[in-house]
Amino acid sequence: MGRIGARVSMVEVPMSAESGGTRLEELVGLSRSLGDPGRDLIILGEGNTSVRLDDESFLVKASGTSLAGAVAEGFVGMDFGRTLALLDLEDTPDDALGGALMAARTGRGDLRPSIEAVMHALCLTEGEATFVGHTHPVSVNSILCSDRAEVLSEGAIFPDQIVVLGRHPLHVPYADVGLPLARALRDGLREHKERVGVAPKTLYLQNHGLVALGESAGGVERVTAMAEKHARIMAGALAAGEPVYLTAEQADSLDTRPDEEYRRRVLRESK
Repeated sequence: MGRIGARVSMVEVPMSAESGGTRLEELVGLSRSLGDPGRDLIILGEGNTSVRLDDESFLVKASGTSLAGAVAEGFVGMDFGRTLALLDLEDTPDDALGGALMAARTGRGDLRPSIEAVMHALCLTEGEATFVGHTHPVSVNSILCSDRAEVLSEGAIFPDQIVVLGRHPLHVPYADVGLPLARALRDGLREHKERVGVAPKTLYLQNHGLVALGESAGGVERVTAMAEKHARIMAGALAAGEPVYLTAEQADSLDTRPDEEYRRRVLRESK
């Protein structure tokens, strides 16, 4: 039963044929794409993905499974309320957190939710996403693991960065995986929304990796691909000298131009 890839009673949540089933299929496809070894986004059992099913439940990748080999049976149904309630736990050792996450599931079986399930629950609620993809791209982490990590979120250096990644990406200071990271993300999301007025599309986790938020699986793909390109360009700019950011006025103008909004809409509607 506990063997990776085994067929177990994975999800027991209300899923309509129109929403839940389709979203699970899209989640599997997204996971396999992000896990493609040729993309250099993750290796082995790294990374995780999730999708909102309804206002009460979501699916998240099971701990220890591979994104590249994702199957429907490799995702765990979780209850939003019980998962987010774990943020209030104090001095919780990792083994106790694992048990609490198992208790927050909506179904039975042996699969253990990703230790980052609370982070995903936050992204799907306060982050206002429908799909979430968390990866560790080499290009992005090369900068996030340096003393220049915040250059990725300090400003825009080219127009398509704004269109795809959003005007204001969020930088989250390093915190240990599990509840410390989830709490740091919660605080960051709330401060960001209060300051900017909208949830971010792109989260940069210091010394850790990238989190892409999307209305669709395709949206997560686009944010991930553009964040990787952005990191490669930024690395080149840093090697040549210092990055030259667009001014706030230029970035704001690009963010609100009718033609750029049209491009966003076309991208949202594409697969």
